[in-house]
Amino acid sequence: MDKVAVEIYVPSINETFDMFIPLRSPMYEVSELIKRAVSELSDGGFIATRDTAICYRESGEIININMSVFQLGIKNGSKLMLI
Repeated sequence: MDKVAVEIYVPSINETFDMFIPLRSPMYEVSELIKRAVSELSDGGFIATRDTAICYRESGEIININMSVFQLGIKNGSKLMLI
């Protein structure tokens, strides 16, 4: 499975995490993986709600979770934000 390395910034805890995400998976699946990983890596400092979203860090545009990572143009080095 192809994966890409992305940077996830979480402003609510002011931390950044580097993660590998699957390129061909739909973003709604990847989003759940990211939420769980951030919660674990932050020792519970971050708790996702049903309103938690992933967006592009530079523009703040919320990512369409119905598209795959590949379709969204997310690639190695992309900077995302979990809000």
